[in-house]
Amino acid sequence: MSVSAPVAVKHFRPHPWHGLEVGPEPPAVLNAYIEITPFDLMKYEVDKASGYLRVDRPQRSSAQHPSLYGFVPRTYCGDRVSRLAPGANRGDGDPLDICVLSERAIARNEIIVRARVIGGLQMVDRGEADDKIISVLDNDYVYGEARDLKDIPHVLIERLQHYFLTYRLVPGEKPQVDIAKVYGRAHAMKVVQAAMDDYVDTFAR
Repeated sequence: MSVSAPVAVKHFRPHPWHGLEVGPEPPAVLNAYIEITPFDLMKYEVDKASGYLRVDRPQRSSAQHPSLYGFVPRTYCGDRVSRLAPGANRGDGDPLDICVLSERAIARNEIIVRARVIGGLQMVDRGEADDKIISVLDNDYVYGEARDLKDIPHVLIERLQHYFLTYRLVPGEKPQVDIAKVYGRAHAMKVVQAAMDDYVDTFAR
């Protein structure tokens, strides 16, 4: 039996934060790298050194995420993002977080989805700007035509607000997270653009 020669590997898996494109039509239509699904009771987070997904911690509360959740490649929450969030002293130093609504259940993480921006939550976590962009799965048969928050049921926004205000809440301790406001598509795109510019300032010098 003959043994074939080793195959030369010319292409490696790109780092999901630095190696993927920000999206096909930024800041309106983005790529979202999904870390957490609505079925996860663990908090997963991309390892910044290797690009692989790691277990960050179990979810402390009984809350489950209302949507797909991840980040936008080649974005960074730095000075420009923090200036758009009154009450924040700095950005959180992570890629920009994004929630993606879809009508059909998606149970897998470590996937890339095309997300259309419709709004966001202006969240400040212990003095750090930690915005959550709200988007819909592009071409989704139910939500795909949405272009702003008014185009989707308000209860979905309430669920996202409730989740982010309570998922780390410990009974008897003071909450350290505040959602100052819910904003629509126009401001969301400003936040995305600021995060793209912060990324260039930080990594593309």
